[in-house]
Amino acid sequence: MTAGKLYLCATPIGNLEDMPVRSVRIMKEADVIAAEDTRNSIKLLNHFEIKTPMTSYHEYNKVDKAAVLVDKMLAGQTVALITDAGTPGISDPGEELVRQAAAAGIEIISVPGPAACINALIISGLPTRRFVFEAFLPADKKERQAVLEELERETRTMIIYEAPHRLLRTLTELESRLGGSRRAAVCKELTKKHETVYRATLSNAVRYYTDNEPRGEYVLVIEGLDRQEIVRQKQEKWQEMSVEEHLALYVEQGIDRKDAIKLVAKDRGVPKREIYNMTL
Repeated sequence: MTAGKLYLCATPIGNLEDMPVRSVRIMKEADVIAAEDTRNSIKLLNHFEIKTPMTSYHEYNKVDKAAVLVDKMLAGQTVALITDAGTPGISDPGEELVRQAAAAGIEIISVPGPAACINALIISGLPTRRFVFEAFLPADKKERQAVLEELERETRTMIIYEAPHRLLRTLTELESRLGGSRRAAVCKELTKKHETVYRATLSNAVRYYTDNEPRGEYVLVIEGLDRQEIVRQKQEKWQEMSVEEHLALYVEQGIDRKDAIKLVAKDRGVPKREIYNMTL
């Protein structure tokens, strides 16, 4: 018996006109649609006249239900996975089903379409070549602080999801960790009627949302740490000791004096001749 397939079908994040034509066809042809919230997804299916049976697949049943769905696919059925909005597997329980399906050797096919993180990135006005997606920051205090500490050193553009009632807290934490001058784009209700993008520094964003109550779902896009700033910070750190102490640090490690001078010059961002003259 030939195994069925798993299709990851993207759906609109707000505007129904963004529904991929291919997703509609796959969902109509599938044996079953696995939906994160069947009550929400039935509206989408009715709009596009999709009659395929649905089954609930969400955060609280994802492990056991994934095993059931994998068995169905191994028996030859085709499953279309959809999330509440956007692309399945991005910050939702679809990741578990994909993992189990891949382990079972089932063919997995992505049907591309809307993704809030990418939409926010490309309209943010911030660098798009290198970026990191953090989804929602952890609720656990210790884990959250560990992630924020990592973001302090992040040089890539950062993308974070946030709910309205937690937005100000998160912006305040980011301001404290990353610095108030860090540029950001606060994207609200993407593709929907009240879509807005507030581009500002983190300090200005904190002030704005202190005075204006957040409403809707948000995606934060924050610029990464400038690599030149990292170099500058490292160079400033070496200024805390004298050139002689700096040189001695390397010499004591058994490094030849000539090579040690080169290393000191590199650390401090100055010509090696300058270090040589200072240590005569």
